[in-house]
Amino acid sequence: MGGCCSHDVAVRGKMEMEVDDGEYEHDHSTHVTYECDEARVILKGSSMFVSMSSQQGKKGVNQDAMTVWEFTGEEDMIFCGVFDGHGPLGHKVSQYIRDNLPLKLSAAIRIAQQKACRFYDANESESGSCYDDIYDENNIGMSLAAWEGCFLKSFDEMDEQLAQEINIDTYCSGSTAVTVVKQGDQLIIGNVGDSRAVLCTRGDRDQLIPVQLTVDLKPDIPIEASRIISCDGRVFAAEEEPDVYRIWMPDDDCPGLAMSRAFGDFCLKDYGLISVPDVFYRKLTKQDEFVVLATDGVWDVLSNNEVINIVGSAPRRSIAAKMLVKRAVRAWRYKYPGSKVDDCAVICLFLDDQPVLSQSKSNKGGSHRIHRNQSNKHLYRRSKSTRNEDTETVDGKVDLELNEEWKALGGLVRSNSISKLPRLAKNMSKRQASKYYKGS
Repeated sequence: MGGCCSHDVAVRGKMEMEVDDGEYEHDHSTHVTYECDEARVILKGSSMFVSMSSQQGKKGVNQDAMTVWEFTGEEDMIFCGVFDGHGPLGHKVSQYIRDNLPLKLSAAIRIAQQKACRFYDANESESGSCYDDIYDENNIGMSLAAWEGCFLKSFDEMDEQLAQEINIDTYCSGSTAVTVVKQGDQLIIGNVGDSRAVLCTRGDRDQLIPVQLTVDLKPDIPIEASRIISCDGRVFAAEEEPDVYRIWMPDDDCPGLAMSRAFGDFCLKDYGLISVPDVFYRKLTKQDEFVVLATDGVWDVLSNNEVINIVGSAPRRSIAAKMLVKRAVRAWRYKYPGSKVDDCAVICLFLDDQPVLSQSKSNKGGSHRIHRNQSNKHLYRRSKSTRNEDTETVDGKVDLELNEEWKALGGLVRSNSISKLPRLAKNMSKRQASKYYKGS
């Protein structure tokens, strides 16, 4: 959820006076890495192209998790993921997804590549094919639809596996996920929940421009609310938080989930909550410099423009994420001194070998998007279509006005789930999850 407050200028000035970049000069962050499935996995620290940082808030255990997979078997392929848990066992859910989702996604990509190569070999003699514009020279045969299929398949399998995990009660606990795969000049983003990915590109006047790559999937987005209501869920804001819309069960004022999609939270999976990702695609250019993935603890207090300028001003790439987290924490304390600071997790993925310079101006940009809303029971399509050159689906259409769907909710810190459900037996949780996956 982005911070859109009228006192941004004052806050920005305050933050700049409080922060001295010299404090990072002798930073010695611990690096946590290991090898897995032909990939180098980074859980903390930095590498040539990545900077990572996370800080626990004041609500209890840190429920944010993150990971980077640098694949050794694939040329120039990297996976980044940031996960924001919520509920009593949200930290376990986010860590479980962190450790398992990359494996499922890489396996799906490998299968899709093999199928695509066979298709390409069988049709390589054809010229002027309608597929020419969706194949990458360094990744023969991987179409946009194929990339989307990989994300949809792996996210669905991840949620199903989570439902069957006996060591984690996911009935009223869950996690968001914002993930990016970069291969060559292709950037594919899969998003579930209200964490966010923002690209920094450089404009004609050499200014840094933020490009929001994902939609904050909130329950009051019209298409999301329509799905939830059609499944007998309820969407409304509590009196004490009139700007924060939540999902509620049909007959009980719980759990009050502040997002429309998430892994886990199986108490709501029959009532409109889904784990189907929004999938977006962007072909990178030389002007694109880095991508920031962060949980809503960052976006609640910093704008897209502030975020890219903080990262762009880092004296070294390795400390860019840590600088951003520290400034987000200080912004929390300044903007909302009576509220508890949220957990913050950040991954900065740098796209080239050139040093990142600092500028301050911003503008809007776009990315091609693959956006499908579906659940096991229903396939929801939007009724309104508009044409936009910078932002489009595979079919070349966007079905909601961006001003409606890309909005950010302002306000004080809020819990992702405000009402705990009664303690239920785990077998009840599993029955509900099983019912969901059988599509009854």
